[in-house]
Formats: sequence, structure tokens, C-alpha cells
Amino acid sequence: MDSMDEKFMKEAIRQARKAYALNETPIGCVIVYEGKIIGRGYNRRNTDKNTLAHAEITAIRKASRKIGDWRLEGCTLYVTLEPCPMCAGAIVQSRMDRVVVGCMNPKAGCAGSVLNVLQTEGFNHQTELTTGVCQEECSGMMKSFFKELRQAKKKKGN
Repeated sequence: MDSMDEKFMKEAIRQARKAYALNETPIGCVIVYEGKIIGRGYNRRNTDKNTLAHAEITAIRKASRKIGDWRLEGCTLYVTLEPCPMCAGAIVQSRMDRVVVGCMNPKAGCAGSVLNVLQTEGFNHQTELTTGVCQEECSGMMKSFFKELRQAKKKKGN
């Protein structure tokens, strides 16, 4: 595993922990340009009552503001969970060079699980894709979160 990929995925995991602390699904993201983080985001859908408040969308918005362009060519996006259709579409639209995924999402992932929007040849842009970086830690955080959620619902039901 590339040590830079691991370093930046750990930063995405740090963002995911912020979501976890808010009782949000723990998904975190960072965008890197020329070795520096230029955008960060974490899931805030419930907190913000906003369908669009995904980690990737927030990080893309911040990175675009920092660069001063909607095109994020030369950038790499690190995300703890495989992007959904909306986020995968936004990644393609932003012209991101590369995406690094922590763990896959077999129910809604669009970087190879359900679909592979990031590498669809018919689109005007495709991204390089690396998966499984810090997979155990990313997957473990998701499993813990949903286990706690189920236990809380069970307690509430009694």
C-alpha cells in the first residue's frame, strides 16, 4: 500500500469520526492537490437536514473554492466509503484525476459495487481508482456505528 494513500486516508477517517460524533453515518473525505489537503468533508445529512450534505460534496465544494475553479484536475479524493451515485457523478463532473476508497458499499456504491460511474467509458471523463486503503479501519467504523444504532433502536423499542 502506498504510504501517501494511507496517510491521506487516515485524514479522511479523522473526518468520518466527526460524523460519528454527531451520530451521522461515519463517512469522511479529503481532497489532495500537490501533496496538500485542499478540501475536507464528512457526512452531515441528518444534522443539516440536507440530502446533499455528503462528505464528498462538501469536500468538492471546499476544494473548488480553494482552487478557484470547478475543475479539480490534478486532485485525488480520499473517501472512507465507496461513493454513492450522486457523489460519483459529482466526482466525474469535477474532473478529479483519482479516487481512493477505504471500503466498498455493496448496496449503493458507484465505484464498482453496484455501478462504476467513475470509469464509465461513455462519459467525457474517467478517474483512476484505488480501493481497499485502510479497509479494516473504515469497514470497522461502519460496522460499529450500525451495531450501536441497532442496539439503540432495540432499547427504544422495549
